[in-house]
Amino acid sequence: MIVKDVEGVGYDEVVEIETPRGEEKRGQVLEVERGRAVVQVFEGTSGIDASETKVRFTGSTLKFPVSMDLLGRVFSGRGEPIDGGPQVIPEKEPDIHGSAINPSARDYPTDFIQTGISAIDGMNTLVRGQKLPIFSVSGLPHNELAAQIARQARIIGEEEEFVVVFCAMGITQEEASFFRKDFEETGAFEKVSMFLNLANDPAIERILTPRIALTAAEYFAFTQGMHVLVILTNMTNYGEALREVSAAREEVPSRRGYPGYLYTDLATIYERAGRIQGKEGSITQMPILTMPSDDITHPIPDLTGYITEGQLVMERELHRKGVYPPINVLPSLSRLMKDGIGKGQTREDHSGIANQLYSAYAEGRDVRSLVEVVGEEALSDRDRRYLEFSDKFENNFVNQSTDENRDLERTLELGWELLSELPEEELKRIEPEHIEKYHPNHREETK
Repeated sequence: MIVKDVEGVGYDEVVEIETPRGEEKRGQVLEVERGRAVVQVFEGTSGIDASETKVRFTGSTLKFPVSMDLLGRVFSGRGEPIDGGPQVIPEKEPDIHGSAINPSARDYPTDFIQTGISAIDGMNTLVRGQKLPIFSVSGLPHNELAAQIARQARIIGEEEEFVVVFCAMGITQEEASFFRKDFEETGAFEKVSMFLNLANDPAIERILTPRIALTAAEYFAFTQGMHVLVILTNMTNYGEALREVSAAREEVPSRRGYPGYLYTDLATIYERAGRIQGKEGSITQMPILTMPSDDITHPIPDLTGYITEGQLVMERELHRKGVYPPINVLPSLSRLMKDGIGKGQTREDHSGIANQLYSAYAEGRDVRSLVEVVGEEALSDRDRRYLEFSDKFENNFVNQSTDENRDLERTLELGWELLSELPEEELKRIEPEHIEKYHPNHREETK
């Protein structure tokens, strides 16, 4: 909608619209030029008559009312209750765009989060205050993985559970129902705040939804001192909405039609995770995105990887084999893992086990590729051992059920069981004293 003869109107300003039928709608200013304002209407433009519609510019950006009553509630992508409950009585109404965190005030994340999933806890550890995205492709169980992490995530030695802020952008009603049902059945719903922008909701609403959800998360974390896990799904739909809005503004497109400021825009979402010195709470983010055409170099996963501290990459091949979660640990990475594991955090042999498992699995995958060329008969005994190791690693270590909550001790035990099938002289990435202390063969000798 274009409004003529306006003065003093700002970018992102909230607009209240009244149609001739008395309907009230809201919008946001996309562009202002020469006395004209381009307004994106959240609820769509049906029923708007250009000659009789009333428009009022509020003079402020969008704000969201926050209080502890947000927990156990379901909201639309615009932050309005859609669960039949009452309006939230706010303690305050902060701007949804938040305030930038002074980098010098950030507290470095070092607290290990146990998710109960071996491929994450053992190989790509999640740390409290980290942003660790899940790179998936359509048809893989990324929603099931996210729900399992939300149910099981906890800090070892602390009784306090995470508060979950679930933010959906452009997902189907079936996906939204899956998450809500999962939270309700596991008794976690009273600790969850859901924000749902469905596939049939306006695209502009998708730009607001993660910012509203993160405003709630910041209130829980930095005002109430709680530890918050934010799940953002699907960031690919968010990127598509951003491209649509950019086209409406007639901006010059960049790579694959996305706006040139895509990196900056994604950073305004991802950088709202973290810890602040002097504050008890924390925000840990797990964005989910599906890679278009299974392409990890697509602008959205590519730029997300630059901003965040690693990624968990899901693979079709593992999914076809029936492995859950189908996380390929080779391209996966957690940049903060080194600071959240080891003596005093998890266990002294954790880093060595992770490095040795990674090395052995990588070699086994290389041998698997070689078999397709020369056949298994041409392999040496050492090659056969690593080929067998890669299969057992996928089936015994990575693979687990959707309701299996493995503690870290069990994950590390599984790692040692796998490594015990390799000759000790091959375990070059583990400290000799750790081999003496934890290797199954040495433990049997000690007994």
